[in-house]
Amino acid sequence: MPSNSIDILTQNTHLDDSTATVITGEKYRGDGYYGRADGFHTIHTNLTGFAGKIEIQGTLATNPTEDDWFTVELGTGSLTVDTTGLIADANITFVEYDEAITITKTYNFTGNYVWVRAYVSNWTEGTVNYIKLNH
Repeated sequence: MPSNSIDILTQNTHLDDSTATVITGEKYRGDGYYGRADGFHTIHTNLTGFAGKIEIQGTLATNPTEDDWFTVELGTGSLTVDTTGLIADANITFVEYDEAITITKTYNFTGNYVWVRAYVSNWTEGTVNYIKLNH
């Protein structure tokens, strides 16, 4: 069972017309495909001058249709503390940049997803250099 980092979205550059664009990446095998028990995945994003929204989607279906995909919750590595003192992970369902940014960022998520893919929407400028998956 491979445990390598793979590009789930390769380099894409937005056209200069600032029209909002959507890209749906191809499906790639998640932990559930291999029957792994921990379900731990890592996503590594590398963006240049990017403005838009990135989601990671997963499915439990072995032969998914478009209706089988859902957005997974990404761990930010940050913690929140509520008024009772309860500490929790500060998870997000998407990453969105309203203004162009150049950034490299890593997120973790857990789930026995059979397939995983990247979904970029509301993309108005910049380049997605890559989105990598490791599990």
